[in-house]
Amino acid sequence: MLKYLKELTEISGPSGNEDAVREYIKEKISGKVDEIFIDRMGNLIALKKGKGNGKKILLDAHMDEVGFMVTNINEDGTLSFAPVGGVDTRVIIGKKVRIGREIVGVIGYKAIHLQKDGYMNTPKYSELKIDIGAKSKAEAEKQVKIGDYVSFITSYEEQGEYIIAKALDDRCGCSVLMDLIDENIETENDIYFAFTVQEETGLRGPAIIAEQLKADIAIAVETTTSGDDPELEKQLWSTHLGDGPAITFMHSGYVVHQAIFEKLIETAKQLNIPFQYKMRTVGGTNARRYALTGIPAGVVSVPARYIHSPVSVINKKDYEHTISLLKGFLRRTDF
Repeated sequence: MLKYLKELTEISGPSGNEDAVREYIKEKISGKVDEIFIDRMGNLIALKKGKGNGKKILLDAHMDEVGFMVTNINEDGTLSFAPVGGVDTRVIIGKKVRIGREIVGVIGYKAIHLQKDGYMNTPKYSELKIDIGAKSKAEAEKQVKIGDYVSFITSYEEQGEYIIAKALDDRCGCSVLMDLIDENIETENDIYFAFTVQEETGLRGPAIIAEQLKADIAIAVETTTSGDDPELEKQLWSTHLGDGPAITFMHSGYVVHQAIFEKLIETAKQLNIPFQYKMRTVGGTNARRYALTGIPAGVVSVPARYIHSPVSVINKKDYEHTISLLKGFLRRTDF
């Protein structure tokens, strides 16, 4: 396990620019599945055939991460930019970013010494700039252009039982699917592994998958907010690192299909796999998009601290137990 997560998280791939992530995944899973194809939206779909007597089960993990896009090149050589997905400005000040494939920059804001009463205000995007070391607009235009994608630069690290990286939302889910492919699970069911695009900008990737595959069941494999952050009261926690995968009963725009929700819980209990409920209903996943097309859908997530930021944290045991839960679920024959 965890064979692919380091490389997955260190690839740049904001929504709409998932090409490098897709090519990496395709290279690693080719030859391990019965079919593999890329649809016109850019989703990568792999099929592992079952014994022929089961259902079509779809596992979904989105390839994209939150990031930014260059919106203007200023006269002083700095870059104006806008978010691609939901990113709080308070977590990005002073962070290193990559523009396009090669250019490195720093997100700059007025130093605290120069702010009124030395108080750090929450900046607007219009007040932030990316500094690439250019001295003029003409010099900057030789290196970047309007519309270039921008992503965080964060090195993957393991500290004891924790993994620290960018883009764990949702390269963690992609890694889980790749590990499940490596497991070569024998099941009655046909299993589709969908690595989808543009989840962070409106759940766009699954919009055409549902019609293509006509799956019987879909499971969104995600990361989700933990809530066990410093100084946040326990009653406000969504999940807790180390307590196992989170099973969602409801989130923004979707009440999870009751039979799938109950079967996930039943599977965890039968196999003595620790699990937890996602206790807050904010946020959304591709499960909502599948449900809108008539496919019953559930959500299994690895809890993560500090998602949608330059660095997030997961627990290795939660990752491993997520794989165990999904393996058990896929082997069921009572769908």
